[in-house]
Amino acid sequence: MNKNFLIAFGIGVVCIALAALWVVHMQRGAYIDLPGKVLKVRIAPLDEESSVAVVDFRVSNPADYPFVIRKVTMALEDSAGNESEGQTVSEVDARQLFQVIPLLGQKFNDTLLMRDSIPPHTSWDRMVAARFEVPESKIEARKRLVVRIEEVDGKVFDLPDK
Repeated sequence: MNKNFLIAFGIGVVCIALAALWVVHMQRGAYIDLPGKVLKVRIAPLDEESSVAVVDFRVSNPADYPFVIRKVTMALEDSAGNESEGQTVSEVDARQLFQVIPLLGQKFNDTLLMRDSIPPHTSWDRMVAARFEVPESKIEARKRLVVRIEEVDGKVFDLPDK
């Protein structure tokens, strides 16, 4: 009887393990994530006390559901570790910004906007521009710039440049 019990117990454990693996496998695309990386950072002065930063980045949506953007912001972390949020520039203003300030170069990507929906299993190249009330030299001496993307359900994803 002891041998039969051990065989039945082993078969039961294997069946439970297989069922658990199947459940985990079926749920692999249900987790919302937004992996990404910063591709390029461009900085230009607007006047003596303010500057603009433009960040081009790539994000991917590995989930089985669309990723809907609630808000996109950019924050500057200075060398002392203090963080300040910039004023995000709209797509229309970003186009004008690139025409007026040739130092920024060419506009490669569209701006990531509120209510944009990244389809499942795709990658997007986008940009965000923000105005900071600090001189260009302070942005150049930064610890890092962080692009913050908030999903409609409130989850926030950070893409640091360094």
